[in-house]
Amino acid sequence: MRSYARNPRKKLRNGWLPSWMVASAVMSALAVGAGDASAQGQDEGSGAVPRGGTGAVVVPAEKPADPAPAKKGVQPPQLQQFVPAPYPPEAKEKGIEGNVVLQLDIDETGQVTAATVVNPAGHGFDEAAVEAAKQFKFAPALRDGKPMPARILYRYSFTLQEDKPETPAAGGPTRPQQVGPIRNLAGQVRTSEGDVPIAGASVSVKDASGAERLETTGEDGAWSFTDLPPGSYKVTIRAPGYQELAVDEQVAENEITEVVYRVAAEGTLEVIIRGKRPPREVTKRTLEKREIEKIPGTAGDALRSIQNLPGVARPPGLAGLLIVRGSAPGDTEVFIDGVMVPLVYHFGGLSSVVPTELLDRIDFYPGNFSTQYGRVLGGIVDVGIRSPNDDGKYHGMAQVDLIDTRALLEGPVPGLDGWNFAVAARRSWFDVWLKPVLTEAGSSVTAAPVYYDYQAILETKPTDRSTLRFGFIGSDDRLEILTRDASEIDPVLSGNIRFQTSFWRLFGRYQNDISDDIQVQSVTGFGQQVLEFGLGSLYFELEYYPLTNRTEVSYRLGRRATVHTGIDMMWATANLNILAPRPPQPGEPDPGPFASRPPIAYDQTVTIYRPAAYVELELTPYDRLKIVPGLRVDYAKDIEAWDLSPRLNARYVLVKDYPQTTLKGGLGLFHRPPDFNESQPPFGTPGLRSNRSTHYSLGVEQDLSRNVDISVEGFYKKQDLIVGVTPVASGALEYNNAGEGYVVGSEMLLRYKPDKRFFGWIAYTLSRAMLRDQPGREYRLADFDQTHIFTALGSYKLGRGWEFGARYRLVSGNPETPVVGALYNANAGAYAPVDGEYNSSRVDLFHQLDLRVDKMWQFEDWKLSTYLDVQNVYYSQNVEGYDYNYNYTQRTVITGLPIIPSIGLRGDF
Repeated sequence: MRSYARNPRKKLRNGWLPSWMVASAVMSALAVGAGDASAQGQDEGSGAVPRGGTGAVVVPAEKPADPAPAKKGVQPPQLQQFVPAPYPPEAKEKGIEGNVVLQLDIDETGQVTAATVVNPAGHGFDEAAVEAAKQFKFAPALRDGKPMPARILYRYSFTLQEDKPETPAAGGPTRPQQVGPIRNLAGQVRTSEGDVPIAGASVSVKDASGAERLETTGEDGAWSFTDLPPGSYKVTIRAPGYQELAVDEQVAENEITEVVYRVAAEGTLEVIIRGKRPPREVTKRTLEKREIEKIPGTAGDALRSIQNLPGVARPPGLAGLLIVRGSAPGDTEVFIDGVMVPLVYHFGGLSSVVPTELLDRIDFYPGNFSTQYGRVLGGIVDVGIRSPNDDGKYHGMAQVDLIDTRALLEGPVPGLDGWNFAVAARRSWFDVWLKPVLTEAGSSVTAAPVYYDYQAILETKPTDRSTLRFGFIGSDDRLEILTRDASEIDPVLSGNIRFQTSFWRLFGRYQNDISDDIQVQSVTGFGQQVLEFGLGSLYFELEYYPLTNRTEVSYRLGRRATVHTGIDMMWATANLNILAPRPPQPGEPDPGPFASRPPIAYDQTVTIYRPAAYVELELTPYDRLKIVPGLRVDYAKDIEAWDLSPRLNARYVLVKDYPQTTLKGGLGLFHRPPDFNESQPPFGTPGLRSNRSTHYSLGVEQDLSRNVDISVEGFYKKQDLIVGVTPVASGALEYNNAGEGYVVGSEMLLRYKPDKRFFGWIAYTLSRAMLRDQPGREYRLADFDQTHIFTALGSYKLGRGWEFGARYRLVSGNPETPVVGALYNANAGAYAPVDGEYNSSRVDLFHQLDLRVDKMWQFEDWKLSTYLDVQNVYYSQNVEGYDYNYNYTQRTVITGLPIIPSIGLRGDF
């Protein structure tokens, strides 16, 4: 039997193994992570013993192997005493076989303290495997020769076998030992990290003449070939999302060659929703890379996949906004590699500012997030950039579709040993073909928006336990429109309209696991943010230069307690130049056309200093319960105010064995300081306090089957907000802390986890977001309230590189303030609308169907793929708002783009 990699090579003759040869085994596993082991039923069906799926080495029971000398680094636990599990009588009688994957917790002495079923088999196999595994004895895992606790995955396989052939009497006839096809090349395919079986992988065997045979791995990653003639074969393993592996194998006569192939991921991408492991937040959901890349309607953009999850509202039109649990877009903060950035989506929300190919993870927290985050009331998006490929080879990618074109190159840095790099760039080019189309159609628009983004990563590992990274990221969105005709409503709305938003960040990040108990991570960033808007002679210009540092130290106090403490520093200068009329505040009457409003000039440079510190404990009083209390302290120099934010999250495993049931809940206080234009004279109001929000949440997670789970969560947010008012006496805009609001709702996610052919989920959010500007006034709908948000999607692999998917969305229309009349403004020479009750109506219900088709061709050294992603395939005329004639007596519907096709072609090497 052979096992790749690092497993000893061994061949077994056809026949049965005597039970005395399998009394002990050495098991490969990951300490405090995910490993794998397997067990094979004995010939009498009364027990199970370790097999080569883990690289087991067969040794006589009466002569145990000497303990290995202490080595540097991590050594996994090694099985010393195996206890066979009785074969369930019912399963044996019915001829049923099964595989049970267990999660084993092993303490510093090598005792199994807990055995949990991860992948059940039913028919009594689960209970038998658990009871036997609890009696196992291990040599404990070691870190630099020191025993430590570990968590591994152990595969227990129950297999019925024929009775042993009786030894023939001397001179008597022999009994044939095998009838039918001879299985002479078999094995499993697993991941190189975590040692997890891969289902649906393609295994091809090609002989010297070029004749080829194909097999597909099952749920346990197993495959086999029968009746292969003796000789040399080239075995090739291909699995979506993993690097191709080619190995030469020898098949000998009357021998079984068993192998385990471990394949490396092309670039693991994990999207974590509401939390990270270990869970310091209320809940955690993970989307796999295949799901992210194949979700219809997203064009394979990972960050756009967030919009399909519970708690995230649909932004109006093509706005690139992230609206979380009824909060305004500015109440959700975005981090890239720990550095704060001003936006996550380009113009129109058609793509994000970081390409999917560079992502390592996406942590999304819609509420009750850890104390390591602050200065926001809504949610957090924390995007991690993956490490450059470090296999010593150069890799690249190029893609083009109707929206943009992009390229990526990565590999070793010439002349710098141990350093690797990744560079990527993207540019939209729909302005190239959209401008002629608009001109030909007689549109007054003479230009279309264009965006760029770029990334550069340089990384090395000074030690086995540390990583040093330098990065440079940026984005630039520009739009310039020349309107040929003046607006009949507002004559000033003609001439040059320009808009630009851009940013860049230069950062350094250092991570070091100083010991098993102490970890340090720190990231420092500096950059620029530019926001410009011009309309004729009016303009708004903002330049912002932030310097930030986020440093955290984690210390394990013991087996059941870990403390995290850190600082979150921000220093910035901002230059603001404005020449524009004051916009109306929510609930105020429309002051009329721009031409009738006197412009206000504003030119100021301000300095912002906002340091923070936090401490958080992870407590596990016992295995089923985790409690995470924390406290964050913020200081805002511009308003000279301190904010204390205590928070508490907890999880309790109500049913530990499969199907598992977990309860979760959290509460906490969150603050956001006022914007400097709200608190700084001459236009701001001194003496303001920070906005404040209290989050409450309670939910449950339930396994329904091996592939299906459901989570339901209720949430409530109470908010104290800064609002602007215009007193009658002064007529000038003033700000105060009298605003109030709340958001209440529930979320549901029913998910089918990806198997070798299908993935999908159904998400539903029911919520209500209400605000009032002053005490005593009636509550009104918030601008971004959406009562019902329903999303259903799925994708199915058809075979031969084809995959088909669909997404359907049904969402409540956005709130709308109706126009009930108009007044003529003689000074401006135009009509001013008379508004009805603020946000008292809604636009029509939004509904849309999106389809996606993928095709991939795999070549020896590269692959080619293409896709067609079509949004709104049945041409739904979804209402985004209304436009009125000059005297507001007639209105017309403003609809979104009726159909958005995207055809892409991509090559990877």
